[in-house]
Amino acid sequence: MSKNKKIIYIALLVAQGVIIGLLENMIPFPFAFAPGAKLGLANLITIIAIFTMPIKDSFTLVVLRLFLTTLLGGTVSTLMYSAAGAFLSYFGMLTLKQLGPKRISTIGISAFGGFLHNVGQLLIASWIAKSWTVMLYLPILSWIGILAGIAIGIAANYLMLHVKTLQEFQLAYDKHTLK
Repeated sequence: MSKNKKIIYIALLVAQGVIIGLLENMIPFPFAFAPGAKLGLANLITIIAIFTMPIKDSFTLVVLRLFLTTLLGGTVSTLMYSAAGAFLSYFGMLTLKQLGPKRISTIGISAFGGFLHNVGQLLIASWIAKSWTVMLYLPILSWIGILAGIAIGIAANYLMLHVKTLQEFQLAYDKHTLK
């Protein structure tokens, strides 16, 4: 696979993640019992990246997506919350992925990522508020994060099975990791 093709692939995924993230920020969350909760639809791009590119490239994608989304529609505080959730989720999903496809599915990895994203954001909220009582919100956010993670995992599975470009990158990534 050529270097140019890889750079274009990363750029396209980053652009898609930014657009999804910005669109999601415009959609009000329908549940009043969970103010500020989001479905994390842009994490679909992170899941795809984890399964179709090396760690260095997928990490670059996460960082670029965070900063570009913040530049286009966020604040320093949204960057703090997003980064905490995104990095904890990303590294947790990478760790869980090491168990292999016979022990954990893409859907399970994504659900775990949804849970960890909320943990990361609540840790930042607790730090800012200087109180652990913010963590009482975790059970509600956990259910939302896990359910959203399951939906995102299902979508990622579907896309990786039906989009030829994703299959090519996944095959190239799998060959690279087996060496």
